[in-house]
Amino acid sequence: MVTDVAMKVSNPKDPSLARQLIFLVDSGAIYSVVPRRILTEIGVVPDSVEWFSLADLTQIERDVGQAAFTHRGRTRVLPVMFGEEGDATLLGVMTLEALGLVLDPVRREIRPMAMRL
Repeated sequence: MVTDVAMKVSNPKDPSLARQLIFLVDSGAIYSVVPRRILTEIGVVPDSVEWFSLADLTQIERDVGQAAFTHRGRTRVLPVMFGEEGDATLLGVMTLEALGLVLDPVRREIRPMAMRL
C-alpha cells in the first residue's frame, strides 16, 4: 500500500527556512527521512549518528537531526534522518503520532487520530 502526503519541513530555529515535500507514509518506519540536500538547504544540522535496520535486515548508518514538521497548521519538532542518495522521502510513525495523525489502510490516507492519555 502506497500513501503520499504533502507536508512542510522547516528549521526549528528559523521557520522561514522551509520546504514543502511529498512524503511516502511508511507505518513501518520510526523516523522520517528527508534528503540531506534539503535539510542542508534549510539549515538543519546533524546532532547524532544512528544505526537502522532495513526491511531486508541490512544495517545502515545515517545522520539524525531535529526538524519541524507542519501539517494542517500543527507543527511538531522531531528527529529526522538525513536521507542519502537512493533513500526515499519517508514519513515515519513518530512524526505521524506527534502530529495527531494515523494511517487509514482502507482509504489509503492519513486522518486525525483519536487522542488518548
